[in-house]
Amino acid sequence: MDHTPYPQPAPVLYTAEGQPLYATAPLTAPPALYQPPTPHPAPLLYAHPPMPQQPTVVIPAPAPVAPPAPARDLWPARLAAGGIGLGAAGLGIGYAAQALSAAAGSLGGLVAIGAGTYCVAKLRGVTSGGGGQGAVNVNVTVSNHNR
Repeated sequence: MDHTPYPQPAPVLYTAEGQPLYATAPLTAPPALYQPPTPHPAPLLYAHPPMPQQPTVVIPAPAPVAPPAPARDLWPARLAAGGIGLGAAGLGIGYAAQALSAAAGSLGGLVAIGAGTYCVAKLRGVTSGGGGQGAVNVNVTVSNHNR
């Protein structure tokens, strides 16, 4: 069994700017900040000549907009719009009713054809003497031996 104490966390030191420095071993000298090497000499700063004074452009403010005067009620326009809307709704309902009646008529025609076919099949069986049971072969032999 290992009786060594757990490793203690390394102390954290802070620079004057507040940057944390983490030490992993006891420090023998104060820590130094990492300074990356400069690959190129520092760029030269160019001085630009001052810009000439630009003329000031004044854009006038737009004129205030007067509030709109109350308009009169255009009841004929509302009446016409309502009539057009009702007419369009009526056309839509008419087309829907027409489609429904066409579907009902088609369905009724199919039912009538099916009923007619059923009735013809039943009547054909009754008129042929079979009673709708189909053909039956009957053999009857009559003898008068005991008289």
